[in-house]
Amino acid sequence: MAIAIKRVYDEPADDDGLRVLVDRLWPRGVSKERAAIAAWPKEVAPTTELRQWFHSGGHGFEQFAARYRDELDAGEAGAELASSLAGHDRITFVTTAPETERSNASVLRDWLEAR
Repeated sequence: MAIAIKRVYDEPADDDGLRVLVDRLWPRGVSKERAAIAAWPKEVAPTTELRQWFHSGGHGFEQFAARYRDELDAGEAGAELASSLAGHDRITFVTTAPETERSNASVLRDWLEAR
């Protein structure tokens, strides 16, 4: 299974495969039709507390990534997502993050690929 990451504001493409929104909040100004999201497992996104902590400033991405991996390890949502993605050749995680490789989407992708 190959997992790509795109911003939700980018146009969907035919080769995106299964498009999964990996943010806890729906992106502002984007309709469900335009987003073309097949799944939105909110419970796999970072908790509100972790997201607010990270965006409050002064915390590096590596600290955020470590805490998010801890959340994924402690819960069942990540394992459930892994099961639901099995059998899909192409998956695109969709996020609002401006830097997709320094986002929860990249941490989640790497966490799933390491399993």
